[in-house]
Amino acid sequence: MDRSEFVFRPEKGMRLSDFPTDSIGEFAGEQEAQERMREDAEALARHQDILMAHETHGLLVLLQGMDAGGKDEAIRHVLSATNPQGCRAVAFKAPTPEEVAHGFLWRAMAATPARGQIVVFNRSYYEQVVTERVHPAQIERRGLPSHLTGEQIWESRYRQINDFERYLSENNIHVLKFFLHLSREEQRRRLIERIDRPDKRWMFSTSDIEERAHWSAYMSAYERAFHHTSTEHAPWHVIPAGQRWFGRAAVASVILAALKSLHGGYPRPSAAEKEEMERAREQLEGEGPAG
Repeated sequence: MDRSEFVFRPEKGMRLSDFPTDSIGEFAGEQEAQERMREDAEALARHQDILMAHETHGLLVLLQGMDAGGKDEAIRHVLSATNPQGCRAVAFKAPTPEEVAHGFLWRAMAATPARGQIVVFNRSYYEQVVTERVHPAQIERRGLPSHLTGEQIWESRYRQINDFERYLSENNIHVLKFFLHLSREEQRRRLIERIDRPDKRWMFSTSDIEERAHWSAYMSAYERAFHHTSTEHAPWHVIPAGQRWFGRAAVASVILAALKSLHGGYPRPSAAEKEEMERAREQLEGEGPAG
């Protein structure tokens, strides 16, 4: 799967409408995609192990999208293929009073991965240029002076996000950003499914219906954010999420490609390390079998 087909490129004047929501790419159907995902899961586990062995690169994965877009499913799929010692998920819900009292990137900084680790954000600091743009009254909670709010706040936040992601990149923490692209009609079907199925009712919230009424405003806010923050070092990937299985397969494929690009294989020991291991081998072999 070519990861470049999902990249939002502002310089080409792209819009969200340029990206399909129901594409299944090169797959003939779900079964073929499932087979590819199994292969990718094995490869992802190996390359995560290599990432942990080197401890020189980290990977931050951001998942954004409308309610019922498949963020939780994508996270479960990715995490199921990884070693939990080196991968964790962080859910960004409404900020706490302590978080509101800090800059909007404060809680994200504390949750970024160490080198050798993978962290997946379920929603992220992009809520502060999307949700807060749709609901500007939320900004009032932050107690910012008037000269820092108003329309200029968005340009400031876009710049701060780009600076933050560049800072991470220059410290070998690579940022992968995904928008799970869903149609309004498909969201309607999935929300009804949540109501009808006993195993999914716990996921339903009336706020999903309230936010759905702002669909056009959300699409506009996301598009503006992508135009300002899809950069060479941290591009946005717009993933067709109309078919759940394709969305999961595409996300896993892009993550795997990113991991492969970081290391060609396991670290090679230095001459001194080889000598030390040989001495250890001689010592262990000299002990003989336990009697």
